[in-house]
This record gives sequence, structure tokens and C-alpha cells, in this order.
Amino acid sequence: MKAQKLSIRKIVSYLNDPDEDGGFWLPNIQRPFVWSEDQICRLFDSILRQYPISTLLIWRTKMEVRRRKFIDNFKEEHRKHLSYFKVPDNKKKKFLVLDGQQRLQSLFIGLRGSYDGKELYHDILSGELNEPDDVKFRFKFLDPRSAAFPYIRFKDIVFSNEIRNRLIVERIVNQAGRQLSKTEEDKVKDHVDLIRATIANEDGIGYQELDSIDEPELYKEDDVVEIFIRANSGGTRLGKSDLLFSLLTSSWDEADDKMEILLDELNKQGFAFNRDFILKTCLTLLDQGARYDVEKFRKKGVRENIEKKWDEIRAATKDVADFVQGSTFIRCDKALPSYLVLIPLVYLRYHFLTAWDTKQNVERYLLRSLLAGAFSGTPDQVIDDTVNKMKDIKKFDQNEMFGVIRSAGRSLELTEDRFWAIGYGSANIHLLFNLWYRDFNYTPSYANNLPQIDHIFPQSLLKTVKSRSPDTGRMSITKYKEGDRNQLANCMLLTARENGAGGKGDTPPDEWFKDKNLAYLDQHLIPHNPELWKLERFEDFITERKILIKAKFADLLS
Repeated sequence: MKAQKLSIRKIVSYLNDPDEDGGFWLPNIQRPFVWSEDQICRLFDSILRQYPISTLLIWRTKMEVRRRKFIDNFKEEHRKHLSYFKVPDNKKKKFLVLDGQQRLQSLFIGLRGSYDGKELYHDILSGELNEPDDVKFRFKFLDPRSAAFPYIRFKDIVFSNEIRNRLIVERIVNQAGRQLSKTEEDKVKDHVDLIRATIANEDGIGYQELDSIDEPELYKEDDVVEIFIRANSGGTRLGKSDLLFSLLTSSWDEADDKMEILLDELNKQGFAFNRDFILKTCLTLLDQGARYDVEKFRKKGVRENIEKKWDEIRAATKDVADFVQGSTFIRCDKALPSYLVLIPLVYLRYHFLTAWDTKQNVERYLLRSLLAGAFSGTPDQVIDDTVNKMKDIKKFDQNEMFGVIRSAGRSLELTEDRFWAIGYGSANIHLLFNLWYRDFNYTPSYANNLPQIDHIFPQSLLKTVKSRSPDTGRMSITKYKEGDRNQLANCMLLTARENGAGGKGDTPPDEWFKDKNLAYLDQHLIPHNPELWKLERFEDFITERKILIKAKFADLLS
């Protein structure tokens, strides 16, 4: 393994450029770029403070390894659509980045591209340590049309055609639009000198090089995948699903594209299935157990079977998602606090198609399992136990499923205490409201039009109610605490239009409900007595509304 060093300016020029000694690229096993604007800005602050930014791991090879370009003009959608940046395979020399993608991609965006249409600007007058966020050299991504001094486009300093720094300083001073003080001019000069020296410093970035060209027997493709996994398994940089997927893509060229297509198909109806769910489902369907284990993906036949049976896996998963969206009360991502509850259903559809076509009581299985959190936490054993029971009885039987779940030590009982604990901010409130508000559109074409949970008695109004302090005797303590304000009986579902600008907002209930008809009140389970809508009757309102809610969900609570 060779140790190398390059200046930041030089290494950025290597990205995506085959004429620069083959160029630097990203192998297919790399996950998407995940850094935010703030993380990129902090990286550049660290660079100007001359902090080390860690060593990269690079693979030099001529193998036909699937790869993609670094993204110059990054957009949020690119996190899900890596296929846009695929590069044709070839047997030419190339450098593939195994560890350091986030840093190199950030450098490329900052020095050569943009982030959601904004470019990297530097506050040329910064330089004092800002204690709250520990930033010394301030950077921001700004729209070039509205950026103004003291923010200067960073790439204009780094890649200026002016050879002498003095000329760059003069240009910046002229851009200021005002007379700079001697101190400010000195600061501009110091910044330009620092930036040009730091970016051009030959010791800027170090990297370790795995050389499969001069040492082809030492670093074969399987060895490199193993090195990649070990390099990325520390800390939180890669999850286990990322590591398993890296093994899958190393042997199946189309894995990336196939996964992307499936997730797009599953999520077009308002869900948020992810790669983690698909990989765990694959392991379960192939009777490898739900628990993640890298050794499973190294076992002979597992990766090959995923590729071979992908169309069947895809069809089974899509059928279950379509059934859930079209035939149950669950109509959006927010109503699925745990997607893993669906894996036993996918198993049924995959292995026992006839039993899938004649299934019954699936909606009740989903409702009780989700509300009770039966598949929360670490549910791998529950998944294995439920699919093993299905293998025995070769059908879906709600009572058998519930028996298995209870045997695993997981409760399915929805006590009144647990029911009333569902409130504003709860993981299960959208699930309950999907069941309650059957006529609401949970799959609008525009995400911001999703129904919204709102407080009937606004929080701001309830906070004005005070009780007497036992210490001072004054009416100074907020009477209704957070739990009182956010409880289920003080929540209702509104359309985005109702709750938007000019809508309900902080409108008190006695004003909001005064012109509403009985059908509206009954839909939201609002007591008809207008006296209960007044602030001083809040506690009476809650008591009466709990009676109405309990009656609606009597079957669920029995």
C-alpha cells in the first residue's frame, strides 16, 4: 500500500477527468452523498484552519468495475438517483475512491459546482472564532444573483486567473461597494494569501493507494470489497445494509439500478420504503433469517439467488405495498411507524400465492401490531417466528400470528392508558387518524398538501391559563402542561388548506366551530354544545370528547 499526497487544488482536478492519469471516480459500492450544506461549510472552515481532514483510501485499477462520476451541481433528488452519474465500463487505468467520498464530493461541489443551485461563498472579513458554533472562517451557499460583500465566491479566489494575490485583493476591494478600512483591507489580503497557499499546499490531502495494476495478485476485486467494508464499518459512516449492499453490487452489476427502480415504484403512492427494508426482506424470503449478518451475503448462493429471483421478490413486495395502500386504512408513510410488520406478508405472497389470494383479517393484524409496537426495536426474532409459523401452516391466520408475537414476549394489548398516550407528536397518531379520517386524501400530488394534525385548543391559548404558585401565592404557573395540550382529545386532522395561511392557525375553537355544520362536528368528534368550546371549559371539553373517541374505537379497545 502506497502513501501519497496531493494539493486540494490538484486532487479536485483529478475528479471525473480521465486525462488526469485516469481520473478519480466512485465505485458502484459507494452509498449516496449525504452531507448537508452546513457540513460542507465546516469542512472548508477546517481546511482554512489547517486542520487535518483524514486520509483517503484509493484503488488504482484497470478492471471493468462499475463506477460513477462525482456530482458537480448537486440536487437533493440525486441522493436517490445515482444512475444519472454512471460511467461506461472500460479497461483503462482509473482511481476509485473507497473511503473519503463525502470529503471529496464536498470539495468538488464547493470548488467546481453548486448545491441546489447555490454556490459556495466565503465571508472574506471573517476570522474570529464564533464560540456557539465553533466556526472561525464563515462559509455559506448563496444564490450568485443575491450574494453581496463581504461574501465572495470561493472558487473565484482559488482559481483566479490573476497570478499575483495583490491583484485578487484589489478586485475584491473594488467589489465591496464602499471604502474599506485599513484593517479590513489587511484582512482581505491575509485571507487571499491563506486560501491560495492552503489550497495549493502539496501536503493538502494524503491518501493510501491500493495498486491492482502493478500488484494484480495482491489486490483482487473481492479483496478490495473486503477492504472497503472494513474501512467503512467503524463509527456511523455506513450501516449494515450499506455493507451488505456493497457485497451485492460487487457481484451483480445491475443491483443499483434494480433497487432504484423498485423503490421508485413502491414510493410513488406516498410511502418511504428504503434499501434497508428490501435487503432484510430478501434475506427473509430466502430463508436466511431477518437478522443482518455480512457472512450471509458471503455465503455461496445467497447473492446469486437475490439476482436470480429478483423479479419474483419485486412482484411480491409490490403486491403487498399495493394491497396496503389500496385495501387497508394505511395510506401514507406516516401511518406506518414500522415497515417491518409487512415482511411476513411479503413472505406469504412470495411462497404461498394461493393463501395470499384468500387471506383474511390482515387489516386487524396490521392495526394491532403497529399500535402496540410489536415490530419496533429489534424485531428480527419476531419476523423469523411469524414466517416460520406460516411455513408450518402455509397460510395467514391472524390468531396464529398473534400467538407467535405474544410468545416472543411482545404485547398486542391496547390498554386505555396506551391508547390515550397517543397524542400530538406520537409515532402512532397518523396511524390512528388514517383509521379515523377515512375520507381524507393522504396521497396528494404535492407533499405539502398532506393532511395536518392540529390542536383544537391552540397551545398558545392554553399557555395563557395560569394557576397559583404554592411558593408565592401568585397566578404564575402554566396550568396546562405539555401533556395536557398535546393529548389525543385535543387533536384533530385538518386539510392543508384549512390549516394553511389564513386558516385555523391559533383560532380558538369557539370561533372556529361556530359556523361549522353538524356533519363537520361529527367527522371530528366535536361535542355539539358550544359552551364546551370556550377556554374556561377546556377540561369539560376533553372529558366529553374522550367519550366520543372511546365510542368510535370501542372495538379496538375491547
